[in-house]
Amino acid sequence: MHGGRSPWLGSAQRPVSLVRESLKCDALIVGAGITGSLIAERLTRQGLDVVLIDRELPGRGSTTASTAMLLWEIDRSLSQLTEAYGFERASRAYRASLEAVAGLKSLVLQFGLSCELRDKNSLYLAAGYTAKDLFDEHQLRARAGLPGDFLSHQMLLERYGVARAGAIVSPGAADADPVQLSLGLLRIAVARGARLFEGEAVEYDAASRAVCVGLDGGCQIEARSVILATGYVMPSIVRSNIQTTSSSWAIATRPQPQNLWKDGTLIWEDSKDYLYARTTLAGRIIIGGEDSDRAITPEARDRLIPEKSRRLRQKLAALWPMADTEIEFRWAGTFDTTSDGLPLIGPVPGAKGVYAAYGYGGNGITFSFLAAQLIGDLIAGSGSPLLGDFALDRDG
Repeated sequence: MHGGRSPWLGSAQRPVSLVRESLKCDALIVGAGITGSLIAERLTRQGLDVVLIDRELPGRGSTTASTAMLLWEIDRSLSQLTEAYGFERASRAYRASLEAVAGLKSLVLQFGLSCELRDKNSLYLAAGYTAKDLFDEHQLRARAGLPGDFLSHQMLLERYGVARAGAIVSPGAADADPVQLSLGLLRIAVARGARLFEGEAVEYDAASRAVCVGLDGGCQIEARSVILATGYVMPSIVRSNIQTTSSSWAIATRPQPQNLWKDGTLIWEDSKDYLYARTTLAGRIIIGGEDSDRAITPEARDRLIPEKSRRLRQKLAALWPMADTEIEFRWAGTFDTTSDGLPLIGPVPGAKGVYAAYGYGGNGITFSFLAAQLIGDLIAGSGSPLLGDFALDRDG
C-alpha cells in the first residue's frame, strides 16, 4: 500500500494476536487502519461486540502513507458536483464533510488523544492565470452556507506571500499524525472490549442470517454485520463502476519552523491532480501530488519515488521560495478515487449484512469519520439521504 518512509512510521505499534479459533461477534471490521479504528470506536460506543482483523500491523497500511490533511473541501468542487448532481445533493455532501471534520476534532478533544491535531484554515489556490472559476465557486459556496473568503492575487500575496491568481481561504480544517490518531482510537475501542487480530479475510458468505468470513488461516468469524475498511484492496464481493486506483507521492523536509508560511495553513490547488502542502508540529513542510493511475503496482510506484521527489522539491521551491528544500522523508502510497470525488459508503449490493467504508481521495480521513457515523446509524436502524449519495452502485 505504500513505499518509502513517511514521518509517521515511528509511532509505536500494538502487538496483535493471530486468530486461532472460529469466533462470533456483533460486528466484524476488516481493516484496522484509520477507517477501521474510527468505526470500531463508534460501534463499541454503541455497545456492540466488535472484532477487528488486519493482515498488516494496525496503522501500517494506507494510514502511514496519508498526509492527514483533514479537509472538508472535496476533490470535486461544489460547482462540479452541482453540475453533475444538482445543487441540493452537492451542497449536502459538502455540509456533511464540514460537519465531519468538526466531529472528528471534537472526538479527539473529548478523549484527549495525543495525535498532534491542530485547527487549520485551508487555502484553495488557483492553478492557472485567472481566478474566475474560484470566484464563481466561492459564490456558490456562500449560497450553500459554507464558510470562506475569496482572496484576489494582491490580497493573497499580502496575506500569505503566495503568488497565484487568487484563492479561497476557509476555516474548519485540521491536520494530525494519522498513525497516532488511528492507534489512539484503537486503544479506546479495545478498552471497551473490542478484539484485535492479525488475519486476512479470503471468503465472504452472506447467504445466511449472519455473515461468515473465512480467514487465510482456516478459521471463520461469524458476525451480524461486517464492515469493509480495506482501503483500495477491495474484495471480490464489492463492485463499483466509478472507482479507480491511483498512486501519489510526497516528501517531508527537515524541521524549519522559521521558514513556514502564515499559520501553517493547508494548501491545495484548483486542478484535477492537485498539489497539496502542509506543515507539521515539528516544523517540517510536507508537499505531495504528482498523482498517476499508471504506476500503481508497488514496484512501478516505488521506482518513481526518486524522480517524483525531485519534481515535488522543485514545486515546493516555486510555491514557497524561502523553504529549505532538503528532503528528510520521501514516500508513495496507492489509494483509490472515484469519478465524482465522493466516498463509497453503505450496504454492499447483493451481500446482506456487509457494509463498505471507503473514504478515498484527498478526504480519506474526513470521509472515514463520516462512514463511521453513517454505518453506525445504519446498524442501529437509522438511515440518511447521504447513503444514496454515496451508494456503491450509483452512477458517477
